[in-house]
Amino acid sequence: MPTPPLRKSLLLSLCVLVLGACGTDDHESAGSADPAPPVEQASETAGADGASLDGGALAFTRPWTGDLDGMAERRLIRVLTVYGPGRFYLDEGRGAGLVAELVKRFEDHVNEELERGHLRVNTMIIPVARNQLVPALLAGRGDIIAAGLTITPERAGEVAFSIPNSKPLDEILVTGPGAPPIERVEDLSGQTVYLRLTSSYAESVRQLNERLSEEGMAPVTIEPMPESLEDDDLIEMVNAGLLPWAIVDEYKLQLWDGVFTDLTPRPDITFREAGRLAWAMRKDSPQLRESVNAFLRENREGTLIGNVLRNRYIRDFDWAANALDRADYARFEALEDLFRRYGERYGIEYLMAAAQGYQESRLDQSVRSHAGAVGIMQLLPSTAADPNVGIPDISTEENNIHAGIKYMDFIRSRYFDDPAISDLDQLLLSLAAYNAGPARVGSLRRAAEAVGYDPNVWFDNVEVLAAREIGRETVQYVTNIYRYYLTYRMVASNALLRHAAREDAGLR
Repeated sequence: MPTPPLRKSLLLSLCVLVLGACGTDDHESAGSADPAPPVEQASETAGADGASLDGGALAFTRPWTGDLDGMAERRLIRVLTVYGPGRFYLDEGRGAGLVAELVKRFEDHVNEELERGHLRVNTMIIPVARNQLVPALLAGRGDIIAAGLTITPERAGEVAFSIPNSKPLDEILVTGPGAPPIERVEDLSGQTVYLRLTSSYAESVRQLNERLSEEGMAPVTIEPMPESLEDDDLIEMVNAGLLPWAIVDEYKLQLWDGVFTDLTPRPDITFREAGRLAWAMRKDSPQLRESVNAFLRENREGTLIGNVLRNRYIRDFDWAANALDRADYARFEALEDLFRRYGERYGIEYLMAAAQGYQESRLDQSVRSHAGAVGIMQLLPSTAADPNVGIPDISTEENNIHAGIKYMDFIRSRYFDDPAISDLDQLLLSLAAYNAGPARVGSLRRAAEAVGYDPNVWFDNVEVLAAREIGRETVQYVTNIYRYYLTYRMVASNALLRHAAREDAGLR
């Protein structure tokens, strides 16, 4: 008797599988790799909660290319997306968000179209970093990209796009509180914009720079942002005053209307007009593209279902507070020397430590938690007094910061001092352990490795397991600190440039 179709609980657990080798550029073996087993075979190697997934389940991420007929035979369609608020996120082990609902509807569409009955073709959502979407698709580690990709000539040379699933949209400037005045796009000449290098916005700014060069004007400087940050993150950072402005698709501002209230959309300052979003597939999957197009005609933006789903995912997340609020930043300036002194003593980048203090207490020594945590770094007195830290009195700002940074150093040295872990990820994993406990993070790393994630990388790897096992708290904690760190780093860089300019002008 055939094995029953994959259980819903297992399918949801499989949502957290990420492509173990999607960081490589090796595409040549994609077509010749052994095909993964049918979906039902994996159910023999996993428990109902997905916790015991072994090598059989890892076959889902083995390189494979083919069209819809081959996917039907495998009973599996893999959908690549990015992890982020609204689009796709995991809450207590369940996949949620706009992509999760659309993919479930697409699964129903495919099974009805192919008249599969109870022996269904299953979908699996695979979250990856945004700069890995196209490489993973071409390498055969996914079959569809559903992640709000803008159709561009450059991308169309690599992938096959579906019909547009959005209305025509413009890439516009959005400014935040305190941004310098700007009247036209040419006023960005000589200014800096902050964006991901793999985004369509980077292509648009490069085209603008070509025009500015022809007109004898200085180009716009592109400051690369981490690929782990989504447009929603950048919009949030602009709203909070962490960035002066950003370039985004206009519709994304409409999605967050009423949630972020300190944004000024500038539809008069555009970078790409009438762009369209679409799903993407490999060029050699015409059957899949035809099925996707049929589905999107009934479910894309502008249809009743598409509009309902889009509006459903305007959510109230723990948005980053304004790290550059005058009172908050004044506290940072007052405490900067302490963070620098103890950061240098223990080899912790002081701006990251300051960002952690901001997340914990808004740099306010008077804060006390209901659990008894004290001060800027929100340490328990028992933790500070432990011989591994040895600072029993954390009632003063200096002792509190000293104890917090020393405890971070202890966590990093005891649990994450491994040359296989980058310096940044040692800090990120230590931050997660500071919040959730070292033993919990150790367990998450082992679970991550068991299902094909890199246990030495936080973002898009151990982070996803944390979202499944813990929920949003630890994921949001590390993300917010990283955002604040980037903010402080940019401010420090600008301060050095300003100081150099003042010296050049003969000023002190």
